[in-house]
Amino acid sequence: MGRADLHLHTIYSYDGTASVSAVLRRAKQLRLDVIAITDHDEIEGALKAMEIAPNYGVEVIPGIEITTAEGDLLALFITEKVDAGLSLIETVLRVRELGGVCIAPHPMCSGMGMKSLGARTIIKALRNLQVAETLIGMETFNGTSIDRMSNPYAFILACQLDITQTGSSDAHVLDTIGFGLTEFEGSTAADLLMALKNGTTKVCRQEEWSMFKILGSWVVNYIGSTYMRLSKTTQ
Repeated sequence: MGRADLHLHTIYSYDGTASVSAVLRRAKQLRLDVIAITDHDEIEGALKAMEIAPNYGVEVIPGIEITTAEGDLLALFITEKVDAGLSLIETVLRVRELGGVCIAPHPMCSGMGMKSLGARTIIKALRNLQVAETLIGMETFNGTSIDRMSNPYAFILACQLDITQTGSSDAHVLDTIGFGLTEFEGSTAADLLMALKNGTTKVCRQEEWSMFKILGSWVVNYIGSTYMRLSKTTQ
């Protein structure tokens, strides 16, 4: 089985703390086959990761965590930015035009400024056939979610909608990479894409930290990465 973490942030996110190369090194240490770099409303980190990924033996899916008018949305397999602030339907259709697919991250998660899609919003959007063909997955396990109830709620909704389920870390610091994983038959990004479309992925729950440890680790790493974030140092 291949293992993928489909929701990772680097210093190209306003709240990321790890360099691109550090994320790749950590993914290699964890023996992940595929990762997706999904910085907030930014594609540059993902593109840099794709360039140097062969040096680490990890395949990178380029992506973005897009801020839609209704909440965050993961766009995978795209290499161009998508404007923030569009409606969910408009955003999904734009990703479709770029040849990508979408996953709803941490749906129904609240607190600490989280911008998550609600159940009604997702259900309404999926009534559009083209949206349903593109918004093909839902993150039912987010390894660093502070709102512990959002994961089981997402699982229930995904089962009701019969939509592909994924697990991810949503890591903003190196130590939490791999806290949630998506397993799939094969080992390549192409295999993963097929599994996402066919609904054959398996959510793999890893270690979970307390809310205080998650926040404390992020604060320490955010302060420590100030120069790197400002200079966008990637090595």
